[in-house]
Amino acid sequence: MDYYDNPVTVNYLKHLVAAGRSLLDSPLPVATQELVRMRASQINGCGFCLDMHTKEAAEAGESQVRINLVATWREAKVYTEAERAALELTEQATRIADSSGVSDEAWAEAAKHYDADQLAALVSVIAVINAFNRMNAVVQQPAGDYRPGQFG
Repeated sequence: MDYYDNPVTVNYLKHLVAAGRSLLDSPLPVATQELVRMRASQINGCGFCLDMHTKEAAEAGESQVRINLVATWREAKVYTEAERAALELTEQATRIADSSGVSDEAWAEAAKHYDADQLAALVSVIAVINAFNRMNAVVQQPAGDYRPGQFG
């Protein structure tokens, strides 16, 4: 299925993209947003989103080491405590069906590092990337050809 040619999915994507873009102006650091997008995309096996967000992160100045180590963030020394809290929340929220939801500990740790507006943005980034991941995984959207800034 080419959802860029279907009027139903084109309309849906317009709104989903707008939701994602609205978060770029949030108080949550863009670097954190990209780490979250990459980690959720890894968990969900969404090659298209992983291709996009690794390239967007690099284009924005993220180091190759931090991009490469996202999957092993617990062992890597290159992330801040705040980023670690965001990645933990991302993993638990993305794997919500595998447990009883996000733990109180993960939420409390995130709340230590982010204010209410940043937490709202963090939860929203997690929700939007999971929606994109699922859509791309269902239609097996191919990866590898994304160019930074391709969608504006």
